[in-house]
Amino acid sequence: MINFYLNGKHHELTQLNPNTTVLEYLRLHVRQTDTKEGCGSGDCGACTIMAQRLPFNATDNSSSNASNSSEPFYTLNSCITLLSLMDGHHLMTASYLADNPENHPERALLHPVQQAMVECHGSQCGFCTPGFVMSLASVYENKRMQRLNRPTQSVSSDGSNANNSDSDDLSHEDLSYEDLNYDEIVASISGNLCRCTGYRPIIEAGLMMEKIGQQRDADQAAVKDLTIGLATDVMASTNISADISTSINAGVSTKESSIASIEPALIDAGRKLFIPQSVDELNQILAANPTATIWAGGTDLGLSVTQHLVDHEVIVQLSAIESLKSWSLSDVEEVFNSDAKPSTAQISQELIFGAGMSYAKMLPVLEQYFPEFAQLFERIASPQIRNMGTIGGNVANASPIGDLPPILLALGARIHLRHCDGNVYDNVSVDAYVDDNAESHANSSVNDDSNEQPYTDEVIPLSDFFLDYKKTKLLAGSYVVAIHIPLMQDHQHLFIHKISKRYEDDISACLLAAKIELSVDGTTINNVKFGLGGMAAIPLLAAHCQQALIGQPVEVASFEKAAQALPLDVSPLTDVRASREYRMHVVQRLLIKCGKQLVKNSQIETA
Repeated sequence: MINFYLNGKHHELTQLNPNTTVLEYLRLHVRQTDTKEGCGSGDCGACTIMAQRLPFNATDNSSSNASNSSEPFYTLNSCITLLSLMDGHHLMTASYLADNPENHPERALLHPVQQAMVECHGSQCGFCTPGFVMSLASVYENKRMQRLNRPTQSVSSDGSNANNSDSDDLSHEDLSYEDLNYDEIVASISGNLCRCTGYRPIIEAGLMMEKIGQQRDADQAAVKDLTIGLATDVMASTNISADISTSINAGVSTKESSIASIEPALIDAGRKLFIPQSVDELNQILAANPTATIWAGGTDLGLSVTQHLVDHEVIVQLSAIESLKSWSLSDVEEVFNSDAKPSTAQISQELIFGAGMSYAKMLPVLEQYFPEFAQLFERIASPQIRNMGTIGGNVANASPIGDLPPILLALGARIHLRHCDGNVYDNVSVDAYVDDNAESHANSSVNDDSNEQPYTDEVIPLSDFFLDYKKTKLLAGSYVVAIHIPLMQDHQHLFIHKISKRYEDDISACLLAAKIELSVDGTTINNVKFGLGGMAAIPLLAAHCQQALIGQPVEVASFEKAAQALPLDVSPLTDVRASREYRMHVVQRLLIKCGKQLVKNSQIETA
């Protein structure tokens, strides 16, 4: 079953079409029609709702465990989000924000966001208004919660300020508690479209909402706390499932005995949806259902339901597997063989992103290790999409215009695949193992007679993953476990350029990512990788351009010469976004731009 709260009321479902979206459930099942349907593809933002994950460690029904949840609020496009993804969440629509006892408008106290929209005349036809309200409410409530949870300051014995937070936690920088600024407001509504009022009054409302809220706090006016204490049976039921999973996997001996104990979360007319609680459960489910549709964030896959009317028979949803939503740093030992010298080993580090990590969760990590990569994120889709879309889904989708693959290719990323269907093991070469991480090898298994681990792992260069348009190395019963990204080293530079018709919330016409390694003295190009997106049926590396630059001096002329080799690497496609000629010309100019940026950076470093 799935459990969630909708506008403060508990919902528990077992009999439901697994393909049901949040929007369909809101409008058709519970008649919550304040959420509107616009494009049905996650572009316009009219269907935006706000969600908050319920306390994960709740194991009893005491309200104290569920109140004051520190989980942030986030927005999502309800039109393309499966309802099952909201298992263990509290969903909120615009009508829930106001403090409106018994639905008497004359006694209602509008939420500060709603009141600001009224005072700033931020609505005209009103169709897009609920979506804007939810986007603004999310950033407002997170800022408000940030203030409420601000560590209390105390004076230590030496006279310095001390707070009750862990001073050794270096993963969190000091937070700012200033009012929301113009850029934050604009960013929060970048996934919402308005064709009537225009954005000026809506932005003004966003800037005014905090003042209204602060005035109410000063007047001690009734303020609705959206982080209300909820009964914890939602997460308790999830924990029970996890405990059952653990006991099953501890004693598993055959595929049949284990999979029989894993029940679908939703069933309807032969259609099933599984929500595995662990990687072990996922492996077992895919071994028994190799043709199942694997669903992570579903920001692109959701269109198969809303636009192509596909009714998926079996869906395996990854949202409950925490290990797929985590990241880590790992040491990698590279061995260099030479006839003249003994083998030498060099230790480097790589960043490992679980395939289920969303864009929003990846961003603070990338800001620390790949700031140039992080800067692109404000141009990838919208906040609603970044909250749901995952790195594994973006790569596995194999779209030629996906934003992440060209960058990952340039960075020399590797992809960790797992094949769970025993019928396809013979098609997977053991020689494909290139992972030097001992832990990864320990978790890898080729199908043997004992059948204790009925899956096969392989970690391969991402450049070997894409085969043809929408075709990859993924087989029936396969899934992406993680993406391995080598960290940047000294004398390496990363440049990323995306070309699109809109700056925000738009797909790429073409994208170029360049990782360039210089000699120690900074005068010669030792190595280079150019990742191309939107130029062919698959994301790819520009091998001829790369070869033309190796060993060349750090001069713009070197890049001008290399750009002439681009036609040897790719024959661009023509579609509604751009013509073949346009793409070729633009990417050649971007190659030269990377050269100019590199020369400038080198001059600054040596100055």
